[in-house]
Amino acid sequence: MVMKAAVQSETRTIPAGEFKAKCLKLMDEAVITQQPFTITKRGKAVGKFVPEQSEEKHSRPFVGSSPGIKILGDIISPLPQEWTLPEWMWDKPKKSGKKAKKKK
Repeated sequence: MVMKAAVQSETRTIPAGEFKAKCLKLMDEAVITQQPFTITKRGKAVGKFVPEQSEEKHSRPFVGSSPGIKILGDIISPLPQEWTLPEWMWDKPKKSGKKAKKKK
């Protein structure tokens, strides 16, 4: 019978001053390598950074998410002129007219 020993990676030890100066870089490296590290202050361990296990979420494109969706033409070009507002309506705010009083 052959038994394989589990290989335990050695935890890095980083002084608190170095961690303070390089914390974002150290955290990024730990996440990429999935290696935890221990933070020490005057030689004594005060904390440990253990990166989360990354779970990649698979994104689905909108068009591919439904078999009933089909693109029938150019969706990038500007709208035709007849589908847009006339230029004279662009900057004018709508008038809030007062309702006429009905005579009884």
